[in-house]
Amino acid sequence: MNYSIALSAALMAISLSACDKPKVQTPPPTVIAVPVPVPGPAGPAGATGDTGAKGMTGSTGAPGYTGATGDTGAAGSTGATGDTGQTGKTGKTGGDTVIVVPETKR
Repeated sequence: MNYSIALSAALMAISLSACDKPKVQTPPPTVIAVPVPVPGPAGPAGATGDTGAKGMTGSTGAPGYTGATGDTGAAGSTGATGDTGQTGKTGKTGGDTVIVVPETKR
């Protein structure tokens, strides 16, 4: 009994796969000609159109970037020598000036 169900299922699968299935052939579609209108000759060219309106003026551009700082200049030359000053007045002579000279230790 255990083998009879399995044997029946296997026999049924084999018998169904051996059947020759007929192929269905569809007939090709029928082409129907549809009349298409044919255009006539081209007509004369139309008149030239009017000139378009003038466009608006564009916006002002953004300001440019600040340039780089320049290099430091070279050192200047030495100035010219000044004139010699005037000669001073002659000093006073004599008088009661006392000069004290300290004594040197031995």
